[in-house]
Amino acid sequence: MAAANRAQVGIFGGSGFYSLLSGDVREVKIETPYGAPSDKITIGEIGGKTVAFLPRHGKDHRLPPHEINYRANIWAMHSLGVTDIIGPNACGSLQQHVKPGEFVICDQFVDRTSGRKDTFYDGPITTHVSAADPYCPLLRRHAVTVCRERGVGVHDGGTVVVIQGPRFSTKAESRWFTQMGWEVINMTQYPECYLALEKEISYVNISLITDYDAGLASEDPDAKPVTNDDVLEVFKANLDALRGVLVQMVETLPDTSASPSRSILARSRFE
Repeated sequence: MAAANRAQVGIFGGSGFYSLLSGDVREVKIETPYGAPSDKITIGEIGGKTVAFLPRHGKDHRLPPHEINYRANIWAMHSLGVTDIIGPNACGSLQQHVKPGEFVICDQFVDRTSGRKDTFYDGPITTHVSAADPYCPLLRRHAVTVCRERGVGVHDGGTVVVIQGPRFSTKAESRWFTQMGWEVINMTQYPECYLALEKEISYVNISLITDYDAGLASEDPDAKPVTNDDVLEVFKANLDALRGVLVQMVETLPDTSASPSRSILARSRFE
């Protein structure tokens, strides 16, 4: 990759984030061994750091969660030299104390997807990358600190259960997830965060809570099942807060070279 198109920070986000970039803003089309990424990558600057934006669903939101080429997206970021990825997304709440409009900085995931290409390592070297702690602890701490400094309601830690999509959960499934004690439900965190780990990239998730999931909502006799319009309405209402958090996180990004994710392959291969 040409030196002019190198970047330190990657952000998966929609078109609403492009306005954050300054300097020589440009689009880069990247080919990968795994096919095309979700879209072209836009490169620019925030606070003197070079940032790469990629809309995980495509600019026109044409890709449903189960059709996203997660391997191509992460490979493309890695090819640009990205060492740190911030992965914000819209999520549902599985617990009453996690309220719409709040952020959850997840520290665990539960994978309930099926059939997704979720590893770069198909052999011949056997590679088992541990997912015991899938999110970078240094970036997690940084995200929580920035949210609190900006007065954003934030939960330090939480488990996100990732469902296949594109359908939402049934009430029965949602109640089950709640009973398990998980806080967040989403359709895109897996395998995105894990593939970043396989490429030794520090990754942090910011879950923006847009609604109570079907199981919790059903406890209210007047509540109606969540719709995509409901999700977008809350997400848009909190977009400015998310933009502010992202900008400050990048401007004050800590050194993550000591993050466990940055050397995980040394403990993962059988050669």
